[in-house]
Amino acid sequence: MKVLVPVKRVIDSNVKARVKADQTGVDLANVKMSMNPFCEIAVEEAVRMKEGKGHAADTVSEIVVVSIGPAQAQETIRTALAMGADRGILIQSDSDLEPLAVAKLLKAVVDEEKPELVLMGKQSIDGDNNAVGQMLAALLDWPQATFAAKIEIGAGRATVTREVDGGVQTVATQLPAVVTTDLRLNTPRYASLPNIMKAKKKEIAMNAVADYGVDVAPRLKVVKVAEPPKRGAGVKVNSAEELVAALKSAGAL
Repeated sequence: MKVLVPVKRVIDSNVKARVKADQTGVDLANVKMSMNPFCEIAVEEAVRMKEGKGHAADTVSEIVVVSIGPAQAQETIRTALAMGADRGILIQSDSDLEPLAVAKLLKAVVDEEKPELVLMGKQSIDGDNNAVGQMLAALLDWPQATFAAKIEIGAGRATVTREVDGGVQTVATQLPAVVTTDLRLNTPRYASLPNIMKAKKKEIAMNAVADYGVDVAPRLKVVKVAEPPKRGAGVKVNSAEELVAALKSAGAL
């Protein structure tokens, strides 16, 4: 079984994003970048499947990582290769593509690679769109299971436990399928030094968006990007009665 794992290069989750002075976007100059945390969870789960750690009865033969982004996204792919993926594909694009364009490109990659499972993060922490997985499943006409907190693969089926507002839901679907990962699925490993060295020798295919013949023209226009308003100072009260009176005057009660 081949598993395809899309990954994205984003601003590191520990870095505070800054808006450009002209409010046209987020300033990426001299900012630490890393793999999107949800993508990292998807890579970890695919590697665990290949290692046969309990939940993958179907043997995983290959893990292919694909990223869409600038040339620097090779570093993100190398991280995934150091974690245990087998090879990578980089579709070079200097523009931040919309979810539909990303889904179309991933469909083209799926058509070429023919994986039995697409395992991907539920969303990226920059755009927070939570849309590519669902769009990809629709374009492929494949079943999907989103927000996976547990995955079991066996006998050509995927059984996914997902957290919903009312508790926990378990769904099962035939493969091939698209599964998106949630935070509680696993804790990603740190790549060891030997694996980091091995990753340098693994293959990364460098492709262009034009190679896939996909329409990636934007459908949306960003008018302005602004920081959220700063939080105002709090007010001290000396009693519960004063607190209730303050809330009533503010219209909170």
